[in-house]
Amino acid sequence: MTAKVAILGRPNVGKSTLFNRLVGRKLALVDDQPGVTRDRREGEGRLADLTFRLFDTAGLDAAPRGSLEDRMSAQSEAAIADADVCLFVIDARAGVTPVDREFAGKLRRHGKPVLVLANKSEGRAGEAGVLEAYALGLGDPIAISAEHGEGMDALYDALVPFVKGEEDDADDEAEAAEAENRPLKLAVIGQPNAGKSTLVNALLGADRLLTGPEAGITRDAIAIDWSWRGKPVILWDTAGIRRKSRVTGKVEKLAVADGLRAIRFADAVIVLIDAGLEIERQDLTLADLAAQQGRAVVIALSKWDMVEDKQKRLKDVKEDMAEILPEIRGVTIVPVSAHQEKGLDRLMEAVFAAAEKWNTRISTGQLNRWLEGMLERNPPPAPSGRRIKIRYMTQVNARPPTFSLFGNQLDNLPESYVRYLMNGLRENFDLWGTPLRFNRRGGRNPFDKDRK
Repeated sequence: MTAKVAILGRPNVGKSTLFNRLVGRKLALVDDQPGVTRDRREGEGRLADLTFRLFDTAGLDAAPRGSLEDRMSAQSEAAIADADVCLFVIDARAGVTPVDREFAGKLRRHGKPVLVLANKSEGRAGEAGVLEAYALGLGDPIAISAEHGEGMDALYDALVPFVKGEEDDADDEAEAAEAENRPLKLAVIGQPNAGKSTLVNALLGADRLLTGPEAGITRDAIAIDWSWRGKPVILWDTAGIRRKSRVTGKVEKLAVADGLRAIRFADAVIVLIDAGLEIERQDLTLADLAAQQGRAVVIALSKWDMVEDKQKRLKDVKEDMAEILPEIRGVTIVPVSAHQEKGLDRLMEAVFAAAEKWNTRISTGQLNRWLEGMLERNPPPAPSGRRIKIRYMTQVNARPPTFSLFGNQLDNLPESYVRYLMNGLRENFDLWGTPLRFNRRGGRNPFDKDRK
């Protein structure tokens, strides 16, 4: 049986534009003036391999009983009752309006599955509206641009559970398993002669890469398909990366560029440091580079079998990392000996644990309950006598976890206070060693129920 999908929302938010895009033809009239659509229009919707019956409705709007607008809203109510899933469209540039909130409550009372679509979200103008849409209490909003076709992949993923019938459940499980088994992209970086190729060979259990005492043997970033305990991995061995001032010759410059590109495409990065030498600024720079790129990071100390006072050496490295790399505070440090094949399993366990934290998502409710406690414990400062107000926060992305703070005067929020919040997140949600991102935004608080 074909699923029925209803497009709903107040007037002039782009419902008919979305309808036309999903049916692949300009069946519905589109104009800047509100109220162009009056009757419920139906069409055969298609999104990739999904097909469904699609309803375009008049704008949900408050109107006097018996008026034309009231009868138009009644048609929209009928579409809700008939639909298997509702697409509730808001205008991201206008933000969440009182009418949006009113009809979000009406949709909740109907009890039908609802997907919130923040339309017109292309560019920076719609970012705040997308975040405000969390306050509707209908789940995570999907940022789209019906006019430009942006966000259709996210809409596809959200529609799959509702549009595919029971006969497709086995296919859905297969797709979920495929997503679960997607290879982890792992890059191994470090200075020349740190033992990167030797480590990769030890992980693979074969002499796959050329090694030797000479520095700079590896030139290309070599990608190798591999599996660790049944988990697929794409493993990159990269050329040694020296300080920019020391890089000489066209070939070395190309090799370094190839290694940096591998970092950008990786999910996780092992920063390999020769444990037999003093940590150099370049070692820390490479770790910081991986963190700045937003990758999951693990530090590996190579040639551990050659270290005499192992306990002191490990303590010194941890202190250096904590002091100089606050962005990945608490990063896991794993001693390894590729020649003796020691520490390899522990290293890979740390890599997968770091990747899991890197993918962490925290609900808006959890975040704001946590934030309330942090603000009570240590309120923001009051520069020039005016206290900075942090009203709420939400997670806008993962890989790495990225959060937006909303409030007043956030441009004046000291970096020390941002670090206080970051460390609190790490402590409460076990995000140690993971790069975190914070955006600061002014504007209204969509969680303020007393706001008129």
